[in-house]
Order: sequence, then C-alpha cells, then structure tokens
Amino acid sequence: MTANRIYRQTVMGFDQPWTLIASERGVSQLLYPPHLSSMTGQDDDYAHAKQLTENPGLFAEFGILDLLEQYFAGKPVSFDQVPLDVGGTPFQQSVWKGLGQIPFGTTWTYKQLADSLGKPEAIRAVSTAVGRNPLPVVLPCHRVVGSNGTLTGFRGGLEMKRDILALEGVTGMKAVGHERFQF
Repeated sequence: MTANRIYRQTVMGFDQPWTLIASERGVSQLLYPPHLSSMTGQDDDYAHAKQLTENPGLFAEFGILDLLEQYFAGKPVSFDQVPLDVGGTPFQQSVWKGLGQIPFGTTWTYKQLADSLGKPEAIRAVSTAVGRNPLPVVLPCHRVVGSNGTLTGFRGGLEMKRDILALEGVTGMKAVGHERFQF
C-alpha cells in the first residue's frame, strides 16, 4: 500500500491567500489567511502546508478553485460535488455533513443544527465539532450562530465571520462571546 500524497494550493479570498490542502481522494483543509494563524492556532498547519507540493491540476479537477473564486465574488455556489477527504470522528463528520445542509444566505443556531442531526441534547458536542471544522466556507460553519441570533465563536474571528456572512447577504448581526472574537 502506498502513502497518500498531500498537495496544497493557494486561492484568494478577501484579497488574501487561503491555503487548500488535499489528497488525491479529495479536499481536506482550507486554512485562513496567514496573518490570522497565530490567533487561530494554525501556525503548525501553515508551516506544514508550505512544505507540500502545489498541484493546480488536481484542485481544478475537483472543481474547488472555480467554486471558491465564485464564492469569494459573492455568488451562491454549492460545494456538494467537491470530493472531500476529511478526518475526524464519525460524530464530527456527521456534524460537518450537516453544515452543508444550511442554505446559502441563511443562518441556523447550534440548537437547530443539533436538532437536524437528531441529537437535540448534544448542542455542546455539536458546537465543539463545528469549531473543529477543517473546511470553513466549503462546510459552512460560519452560518451557525448563537441561540439569540448573534455571531458567536469563529476561529478566524467574528469580523471574518461577519464578512463571510455579508458575502451571502446576511448583515446586521451583533457579536457576542469571548473577547478574542470581538471586533
């Protein structure tokens, strides 16, 4: 059995580079712009990603480059047909799959997401899994908000969450939560 090769590709979003990571089976990570890495704990991911080989053909074959370009231009897109190769527990994967059910331009609360998964008592576990999402934007964790309809935790910060939602036409939401997420 041969080792699975891992590749990287840079895409532009909000006039900054985002790094895609993939295997030959599918896309596995989307890392935020490097200037946020110390805040989001992604320093090790970026260091590792820089050592990987670029393979634009693979990412073009997956269709992810065109979709992300359209998305960051504010166009509604679906990432449903993009092959994914994400790790995680079965529960995390079920939550990440559930994120894909939240329509473009709408938000759900963590409770709504837990309910949609048939796990109404697992709101904290669902929110923890959302926070470990390896593919933000592709698996739209930014569409999950607090039960009072406010912006809550996002590894890229609440300003980025607000900006991503604004691309989808969702505006006017207030931020709450831990001070490191305030803007």
